[in-house]
Amino acid sequence: MLGDNLLYVILLAALGLAALLVNHVLTTREKDRAERNERLKWLKEQAEHTLNALSVLRELNCRSDITDKLNQHALSLIEEIGILAPESDLMSDISKVKESADRTRIRQEPLNNDKAVKRAQIYLNFAETLIGDMANKGRMSPLLVESYQRELYWINQSMVADAHQAQARALLDKGDRLEALTHLKHAKAILVRAAVPQRQKQERLNQVQALIDQLQPKRDYGSGTLADSLDAYLSEQK
Repeated sequence: MLGDNLLYVILLAALGLAALLVNHVLTTREKDRAERNERLKWLKEQAEHTLNALSVLRELNCRSDITDKLNQHALSLIEEIGILAPESDLMSDISKVKESADRTRIRQEPLNNDKAVKRAQIYLNFAETLIGDMANKGRMSPLLVESYQRELYWINQSMVADAHQAQARALLDKGDRLEALTHLKHAKAILVRAAVPQRQKQERLNQVQALIDQLQPKRDYGSGTLADSLDAYLSEQK
């Protein structure tokens, strides 16, 4: 009898242990699945943002060494997606976004509406943040980071100035000289304030100023200036 009871206890203990083991396996699998899904969600967001930023930079004729850095980062994200979900819709979708980014070419015309400019600024800011993160992880030198950030800053400033100029030209075609002049003055103000060497922005400044002068010629005060009055006074004293 005692032996039977002991056997029952052992069987119950074995069943309890098996139940605990099964529960542990199921819990671990569920946790791993949740962590995998969370990681894939993050990878998807980062890959899409990086590829969209890459497209914007290529459209705006950004330096190739910067776009190469972003492209390498995007490839590392896509590679991890391929490991975690090789045959998934996510992998297929991201591959299509990558192909689209690879086909992007330099824009021949500036952006000409606020929505496009704001979208480009979002991805320029993302690229700058991403480069900062790479620097914090020791993947590039501080000097290189500073050089990249200066380039992205100028792309941002010149893009907005060019957009104002493009909008001004479109308004001129419609005969709206006053609103066109407002956009040109905005473009000039952006370029004047831009913290870059003068030679880097002078050509754009000249273009904008030439258009401003066409719409708002410099005032001609004619005779009677101080210099003319002084000449007349001196002649009278002779």
